[in-house]
Amino acid sequence: SPDRPLGCGAVLTDLEGSFSSPNHPGSYPPNLLCMWVIQVPAPFVVQIHVLNLAVEGPSPCLFDWLEVQEQMALSSVVIRFCGNVAPPTVNTNSSKVWVTFRSDGTIAGSGFAAQYRALLPGHKSCSRDEFLCDSGRCLLPASVCDGHPNCQDQTDESNCSHKHKDCGGQKSGPSGHLSSPNHPGNYPHQQLCIWHLSVEEGHVITLSFRNFSLETQDVCEFDYVEVHDSLNTGAGRVLGRFCGTTLPPDLTSSGPHMSVVFVADEGVADSGFNATYQAVSLLDRTCASNQFACSTGECLQPQWLCDGWNDCPDAADEHGCDNSTYPPFISSCETIEVEMCRGLSYNLTSFPNIWLSIADQREAAALLQQYRVLMDLACFQPLRRLVCGMFLPQCSPQGGVLQPCRSVCSSAEQQCSQALDLFSFSWPFNCHLLPDLHDPTECSLP
Repeated sequence: SPDRPLGCGAVLTDLEGSFSSPNHPGSYPPNLLCMWVIQVPAPFVVQIHVLNLAVEGPSPCLFDWLEVQEQMALSSVVIRFCGNVAPPTVNTNSSKVWVTFRSDGTIAGSGFAAQYRALLPGHKSCSRDEFLCDSGRCLLPASVCDGHPNCQDQTDESNCSHKHKDCGGQKSGPSGHLSSPNHPGNYPHQQLCIWHLSVEEGHVITLSFRNFSLETQDVCEFDYVEVHDSLNTGAGRVLGRFCGTTLPPDLTSSGPHMSVVFVADEGVADSGFNATYQAVSLLDRTCASNQFACSTGECLQPQWLCDGWNDCPDAADEHGCDNSTYPPFISSCETIEVEMCRGLSYNLTSFPNIWLSIADQREAAALLQQYRVLMDLACFQPLRRLVCGMFLPQCSPQGGVLQPCRSVCSSAEQQCSQALDLFSFSWPFNCHLLPDLHDPTECSLP
């Protein structure tokens, strides 16, 4: 269009070059749709290296995104990026590639800067600190030896005995300690450490932090420690996610298992943390005079009583609250008013939506408009249940909201991804980020 900002798209035909979002490194304008067509002579293929990225997120990149698309003989390959972590080098298999940058009308970041070059197919490479597999796929260091094969040849999970020696692992016994790599020195960039703690049956685990200093953020999404009340990170409630320099409180599991996750991105590094854990027998467990004891032996702070959240597994902390000296809990639920999301298995939601940073139902309705063009698809109903469950999550009158279960996302993806490909619209959700549960008290089935 005539008012398209300078630098918003181009046709690039040199053997190498660079491009960036408009105004970079300043904030990109709202409501952008920029496309760069990179065309190099055959038999060369295109390699793209994103130098830095600061695009409204998080995944699944519904609002602002950078997208790379290459057309293959029988299909198209689309990769979408957002957030603040620059992706690994992209080695395509095509001599013609489309790169699209999209922004909505709200939050903006500094955007991106990228380089491209032409390579012969047999000369694919990765950056110095990246891992090359599958004859051209590049991985960031945090994805190597993380327990999840990311490569088809699974070479990223082989020869891992030397990797992250002090980072994560199984811990058992009545007590122990854990710390971020290099502590008290600065932890390395791009870390994913998971400790699985187990003690004898009839005991619970108390985790106490001794030192704590991570990158400070308003929302802990870059560097953080997350503690789960289970042996596996997807199976139980999250006891807390922490960042910054404030020492977290002591945390106690409801059973004999706990998981501790440490994540660091490629940016600011700090001295990290160290912590100790101790097995406590339920028979010997006593709570302080000002604390409330759950039937599991877990001790709760007084402010957690009658606050509308079930902090004890049996919800004992929310029983008999009519005569409580604490103020009565007033539900924050509101009736769903968005036309597209009426008639679900639930009719109450709550805002703000902290997962997608949506302030209210009016903003959610505006964002859902982009999906109305898909109403004629045969798979629209499972897609509607998923996007409504994400944008207007189910609210419980007892307090709290629920994300959709992973099965809701997987079913919609299975039925809809091929249809979306016809619109050159890549599947926008990462289903693995949703809880893999079937308990209606843990996630929703819209």
